[in-house]
Amino acid sequence: MKTDNKITYGFKTEIKQLLNIMIHSLYSNKEIFLRELISNASDAIDKLRFNNISNPDLYEKIDKPHIRISVNDKKKKLKIIDNGIGMTKEEVINNLGTIAKSGTKEFIKSLKEKKNIKNNMIGKFGVGFYSSFMVANKVSVITKSALKNTDAVLWSSNGDGKYSIENINKKNNGTEIILYLRSKENNFLNKDIIKNIVNKYSNHISIPIEIETKDKNNNIKKWNKINKTKALWLVNKSEIDKKKYIDFYKNTFNQINDPLIWSHNFVEGKYEYINLIYIPSKISEQIWNRNYKGELKLYIQRVFIMEDIKKFLPYYLRFVKGIIDSKDLPLNISRELLQNNNIIRNIKLSLTKRIIKMIIKLSKDKDKFKIFWKEFGLILKEGVVEDLDNKDYIIDLLRFSSSFNDDSTKVISLKKYISRMKPNQNKIYYITADSFKSAKNSPHLDFFYKEKIEVLLLFDRIDEWVINNIIEFQGNKFQSISTSDNSVDEIIKKDKKSNIKNNNDFTVFLNRIKNILKDKIKEVKLSYNMVDNIPVILKTDKNDISTQMFKLLTSVGQKAPKVKYILEINPNNKLIKKIINIKDDIIFKDWVYLLLNQSLLIEQGFLNNPNKFIKIINKLLI
Repeated sequence: MKTDNKITYGFKTEIKQLLNIMIHSLYSNKEIFLRELISNASDAIDKLRFNNISNPDLYEKIDKPHIRISVNDKKKKLKIIDNGIGMTKEEVINNLGTIAKSGTKEFIKSLKEKKNIKNNMIGKFGVGFYSSFMVANKVSVITKSALKNTDAVLWSSNGDGKYSIENINKKNNGTEIILYLRSKENNFLNKDIIKNIVNKYSNHISIPIEIETKDKNNNIKKWNKINKTKALWLVNKSEIDKKKYIDFYKNTFNQINDPLIWSHNFVEGKYEYINLIYIPSKISEQIWNRNYKGELKLYIQRVFIMEDIKKFLPYYLRFVKGIIDSKDLPLNISRELLQNNNIIRNIKLSLTKRIIKMIIKLSKDKDKFKIFWKEFGLILKEGVVEDLDNKDYIIDLLRFSSSFNDDSTKVISLKKYISRMKPNQNKIYYITADSFKSAKNSPHLDFFYKEKIEVLLLFDRIDEWVINNIIEFQGNKFQSISTSDNSVDEIIKKDKKSNIKNNNDFTVFLNRIKNILKDKIKEVKLSYNMVDNIPVILKTDKNDISTQMFKLLTSVGQKAPKVKYILEINPNNKLIKKIINIKDDIIFKDWVYLLLNQSLLIEQGFLNNPNKFIKIINKLLI
C-alpha cells in the first residue's frame, strides 16, 4: 500500500516470529530493552567517530556526542535519542526489516533449544532493537544519515507483521526511537526507574546519557547526565570490585554466564596502553566461522576503532574477549598499517604472554580448568602448531583422555602421565581415532590394558597434527601404539618363547602369507605384544602415514599416499595355530584374506569390498 511517499512492507517470516515472542514476552526482566537501545545508540556514535578519522568534515556532526532519554507522561511516550551516524532509507530497510542484519533466525533457533530464556540472549544475537516491543504497542524510528545527503526517514510498526517507511524532515543527523508504551508498562516513564536501569546496565558507556528536566509549562529546561561516563577500563583497579568487572563483561559482550577469569592492566614504558581481558566460561556459537573476528575491541584514546582479534592475538586465542585502549596509535590508522605497526606487534606479543599466564593460573583451579578445557581446549591445541614462542607453555596445558579412565573427560596432563609411567618406560603411548568409543575399544589397546600401561586416547580431528608437532615431552618421545614399535619389550621383559617360533614351519607360514598378499601388505611379521584372543593386527611403519592422518586428509579433499600396513601375527593365538597346519592352498588363501579384511575393518572402519569379505566368511563356515 502506498500513500504519498509512505510505503508499507511486510516483515520477513522470522521477524514476525520474533515480534510475536517479544509482544507475548516470556522475559521476566523487561527493563533490558532500555539497555539494548542505549547500546545501539552508543554504537551509532562510535561509528560516526570512526568515520570522522578518514573524513574530518564530519567533525561538527559529532560535536558533543550524547544519548538522551525523553519522557512524555501524558502521551505515554518514551524517546531514546542519539546524534550518531544515523541511517538512510535503504539501511533502515536492511537493518530493521529483513533477516540479513538481525540474526533473527539464530536467535529463534536458540530459543527453541533452551527452555529457560535468558535476557542476555537478545543482545547476543543482535536483535536488541526488537526488545522494544516487550513494552510498547507501537515503535517509531526517525533517523538521518550523517554520511549521505539524503532525506530523513520515519519507520513505524505496531508489531503486527507490517512496518511503514516515509521520508520526513529532520535537521540533524542521528536517530530518535519513540516507544508508545503499553498501559501495564508505564513504570518505565518514571525517571528514577530509568536512572536505576542506566546505572545498572550502562554506566560503562563513555558517552553522556542524559535525561530531561522540564519547566512548569512542560518545556525542556535542561538535560542532566545520569551515567558516570568513565569507561571501566580507565578506572583504577583498586576502585573496581568483582561485581563491577562481571557486570561490565556481561553487558559489554552480551554474556549470560560469569567469566572464568579476567586481567586488567595499565601497561607503561615505551608504549602505553590499557587492556582488560576476559576468558569466558562458554564458547561462542560463531567461533568456528572462518570469518569470525572475535570480541577484542580496539580503542585509541577512548575512540572505538575496530573489532578484529586476528590483528592483536594469534588466532588460537580467539575465544578471549576484552578491551585494548592505546594512547600511542594514531586515530587515523588503517587496517593495512596495523599489519606492520611496531606498537601493534608489541601489544600482540605482550598480550599473548599475559593470556597464557591467565590460562596457567586457571589451570591451578581444577573445576574451572575442567570447564575451560571442555569449551576451549580444542582451540588452544591449535597453538602448538601456530605459536612456536609459547609452544612449551601450551603443551604443559594440554589435557587428554586416558585408557585408565572410563569416560571421555580430558583431565590428564603430560606431567601427570609421566608420573604414572612404568619402570623402564621412556615413551608416551597414544592412539588416535575418530571417537572416544573407537579409541577406547581399539584392539591395539588390549595388550596395554593387560600390562597396565597407560595410553592417551586422542580423538579430536586436530590431534594428529598436534602430536606430530610435539615429538617429545621432558625427554620422552611420543609413540603411537598403532605404529610398529618394540619399545614395550623393555617395559615388560617377559619370556617371549612360543611353540611355533621354534617350529621351522613358521618360516614357511610367513612366506605363504607374503606370497598371497604381495603388494597389499608392506611386511608380515611375528608379534608377541598381543593378547591371546587376537590373531592378527595391522600397524603402520614409523615413516609412513597413519590411518587417522589418511582419513583426515581425504576428508578435506587432499591427496594422501596409500597406507601400506605391516601385518603382525600372534603366534600364541589358537586360530593361527590352526591355520598354520592347513595344506590346501585355496582354503589357506581364504583364511589369509579373512584375517586381513577383519583387521582392515577394525583399523579403517570400512572395507572396499565388503561383499567379497562376507562370501569368504560364508565359504569357510560351510
